[in-house]
Parts: sequence; C-alpha cells; structure tokens
Amino acid sequence: MIKINLLPVKKKKKAKPLPTFVIAGFGLFILTAAIMAYLFYFYNAKLLTRKNQVAENEKKILELKEKIRAVEDYEKRNADFKRRKEIIEQLGKNKTIPVKALDEISALLPAGVWVNSMDMRGTDINLSCTAFTNTDVVNYVNNLKNSHVFTDVYLQESIQAQISGFSSYGFKLTFKVKN
Repeated sequence: MIKINLLPVKKKKKAKPLPTFVIAGFGLFILTAAIMAYLFYFYNAKLLTRKNQVAENEKKILELKEKIRAVEDYEKRNADFKRRKEIIEQLGKNKTIPVKALDEISALLPAGVWVNSMDMRGTDINLSCTAFTNTDVVNYVNNLKNSHVFTDVYLQESIQAQISGFSSYGFKLTFKVKN
C-alpha cells in the first residue's frame, strides 16, 4: 500500500551566503581591534618603561643631591680648615713680632731714658717714656728712626717736668713694626 503523507514537509532552505560587505566589515573590525589592542599594549609597555626610567632618574637625582650636599659640606669644612690654618700660621708669624719689638726698643734705649708704658696693637706701637735731658729724647727718637725694625717713628709730645727738684722730660712716641 501506498502511503501518502499529507502533512507538509518542511524543506530546509539553502542558507543564503553572507553578503561580502558584512564579512569584509567584520574582518576589518577584527583587524582594527587587533591593531588597537597591539597599540594599547605597545604604548602601555612604553609608558611603563618611561615611568620606571623616570623613577630611576629621580632616585639618581636624590643620590646626586646627597652627594652634592656632601661635597658642599666637605668644601665648607675644607674652607673653614684653610681659614683656621691661615689664622694659626699668621699667629705663628706674629708671635715673634712683640719679642723682636721689645728687644729692639730695649737695645736702642740710651742711658737716661726709660719706658713707662707700651701699647702694641697689631704693628702699631705707642710708647710713653721719661728722659733726663732733651738730648736723650732726641737720641732715642733718632735711634728708632735708624732702626731696621721700625718705621714711621713720630714724636707726639715732649713735656718738661720738675720732679723733686730735678728736671725730666716725659714724651710719647708712635711707630710701626716692619713686617
């Protein structure tokens, strides 16, 4: 017997091929997305490298600043040391000046003249003296002027005074010690 199927059979339709613009658009989208992802990661990696480089440079800058501070501190201490050394050397040179000056003042002192007071400031010397005669005063001033140790000898004043019936001369001198 023959069987007849009266129910309609659904036939499968052939799938229509996708239009080429859709396939091309989808391919272009995938390609663009891949390029964008690559560029994102590429520039992100570059940015990360630069940030690391900046951080390293900042660390180096801090280290160099510390070294600069250390060098400046060293230079400051070195300059201070040199200044102190110069002061000590100058004091060493100058410590003999008062001794030489006193020795020369004493050596040039003629009989009949004595020193009452002496004031020395740097290389300037002020003497207050007493003599028996005016000739002794002149001899002492001339001795000081002819000295190889003293310069700019100046007799400030000479005053005659009577002490216990004796005549004496009080005088003041200023002069400088040659360096």
